[in-house]
Amino acid sequence: MKSISLIVAALAVGAFADVHTQGVCIDTPGDGVEVYNRAATEKACTAYKGRNTGSKQWDTCPDCTLLNEKDLLYYCESKGSHIGGDELNYYCKQKGAGDSVAW
Repeated sequence: MKSISLIVAALAVGAFADVHTQGVCIDTPGDGVEVYNRAATEKACTAYKGRNTGSKQWDTCPDCTLLNEKDLLYYCESKGSHIGGDELNYYCKQKGAGDSVAW
């Protein structure tokens, strides 16, 4: 589990744009620790794929796909950069995670 936390922390550095190509759900149990939440990531990605709330790029995610990196890290990907940071965070929290990271 420690390696997953390090992966998430490393990826978080690039999470400053309004829209992103990838994201995951995380929990923050304290002391600056971030723990990857696979179950919430899977549910949030599915929910985001069904999103249709307007005409902005982040309002839909027709290409949201759940991918996995060597069976270690499952993440939501949108090659068209449809993942909005606030929107992913909303779905992650709705699906049981404490927060999200998008890059």
